[in-house]
Amino acid sequence: MKNILNKLFEQQRLTKEEAKSILIEIAAEKFNNSQIASFLTVFLMRPISVDELAGFREALLELSVKIDLSDFNTIDLCGTGGDGKDTFNISTLTSFIVAGTGNKVAKHGNYSSSSISGSSNMLEYLGYKFTNNEAILKSQIEKANICFLHAPLFHPAMKAVGPTRRELGMKTFFNMLGPLVNPSKPQNQMVGVFNLEVARVYNYLLQETTQNYGIVHSLDGYDEISLTSGFKLFTKDNEQVITPESLGLRRLEQSEIFGGTTVEESAIIFIAIMNGEGTEAQNNTVLANAAFALKTLDSKKSFETAYEEAKDSLFGLKAKACLKRLIES
Repeated sequence: MKNILNKLFEQQRLTKEEAKSILIEIAAEKFNNSQIASFLTVFLMRPISVDELAGFREALLELSVKIDLSDFNTIDLCGTGGDGKDTFNISTLTSFIVAGTGNKVAKHGNYSSSSISGSSNMLEYLGYKFTNNEAILKSQIEKANICFLHAPLFHPAMKAVGPTRRELGMKTFFNMLGPLVNPSKPQNQMVGVFNLEVARVYNYLLQETTQNYGIVHSLDGYDEISLTSGFKLFTKDNEQVITPESLGLRRLEQSEIFGGTTVEESAIIFIAIMNGEGTEAQNNTVLANAAFALKTLDSKKSFETAYEEAKDSLFGLKAKACLKRLIES
């Protein structure tokens, strides 16, 4: 680690091979917390390179607990986190809305490291039991159209850096990695990122895969479609800036999508929205994200059609039924 740190402190970049090797050693718990903290801090002070992110990604996928969900055409919906905005659980709610439309969701997630409530915090609070048992997860996706892959059960390297990430309480390159290392390798993905630089790196990496994908970044800093500003959308075919107004939706104030100060407060918001009792702002936010997820699954689908499908899932309580079946399974 000393040689790697010296190289990084001299403002040099790691090669893809070096990045992969060092992360494998971190996963093997060869270093102490101070060394890991120093390593993570470097990437808080300067942008990560494509080669570095690709190397870290390869390491995590190589070390991950393998799970085969290839019988299903799945989509993952998640954000990098690390935007510091403390919204309610938009991507988790979006996942259930998409499941409620009949599509299969393999959601990858974790406890929050830099906000109030991550997807794992929320699902655990609601009574979901994490597992990496393939038979159980397949059964869940068959019955509820959704399963949840709690990252620490699939990624040994996450466990090795977990305490340090929590102590830092800031976004690290693991926030960038999370959406790239879903162990089930879903065929489709919609991912939100916390800045445009990361969006471009993601776009470069994902273009080398066979995935259908959409990458979103709201221009005022959110790692999802927040409707508080225009957002950039990257797909395999193009990139564009889309405004709430162009979708026929009202531009929101940031306070309208605040997620509370505790997991309990976030859960109250989550349950209200799932019951079809969210505010107009909350509903529009999750429906817009769900619509673009549905367009990721079928690029020929219009936003208007996708939005109506999402509304039917949410207000017809189909999303809620998926949540109930998931927790009971």
